[in-house]
Amino acid sequence: MTPEEFQSELTKRDIPVTEEKMRQFERYLELLQEWNEKINLTAITKKEEVYLKHFYDSLTAGLYVDFSKGVHSLCDVGSGAGFPSIPLKIIYPNLQITIVDSLKKRIGFLETVVNELGLEDVYLFHDRAETFGQNKQFRASFDFVTARAVARMSVLSELCLPLAKKGGTFIAMKAAHAPEELDEGRKAIGLLGGKVRDDISFELPEEAGERHIILIDKTKETPNKYPRKPGTPNKSPLV
Repeated sequence: MTPEEFQSELTKRDIPVTEEKMRQFERYLELLQEWNEKINLTAITKKEEVYLKHFYDSLTAGLYVDFSKGVHSLCDVGSGAGFPSIPLKIIYPNLQITIVDSLKKRIGFLETVVNELGLEDVYLFHDRAETFGQNKQFRASFDFVTARAVARMSVLSELCLPLAKKGGTFIAMKAAHAPEELDEGRKAIGLLGGKVRDDISFELPEEAGERHIILIDKTKETPNKYPRKPGTPNKSPLV
């Protein structure tokens, strides 16, 4: 997907992309390629693939969730190189973004991206999601919590749902195996205070693969013992 095709595809889907925003995406790509030579950020580095599999893929959340009205807080768990939160911030500048990632070098990269792109209201934290979710300053405080291909749903729910406020939404961005993961994780989701609203399936352009956006509403508070200690959700998933 060329930058022109990226812009055209989003415009067709009522996501307007100004020339200024296109310049931000171009600079983001340059930084991603530069830094990827020093630290392992992504296996996807070719321009057309980044625009399709990182930038466009990240923005598909905006096709099913309305980020454009009002000011909303969004926490991106295990963001890696900034996906989906940085593309969402470029398109929806009113979003207040919090990114938590366990690798300090990735946070260093994201600090550079935020500064170079002139993004405001983006807060970066070097922390484990389990520790972050127990921090009273952040727990149950976000309108939206996102995660993109970080872990299986049963694990991901324990990392993300504690951060969503009651009435908020956890947006899980997954690939083809999402339905099985969702079936496996339903008990955990309920235990953590979530209720599955929808599992939206679609194909990326250019036959780039099946994607799922799973929307989980936070209907009640997460019990205080979750998330458990760092590493425990992965070792002993809630099923």
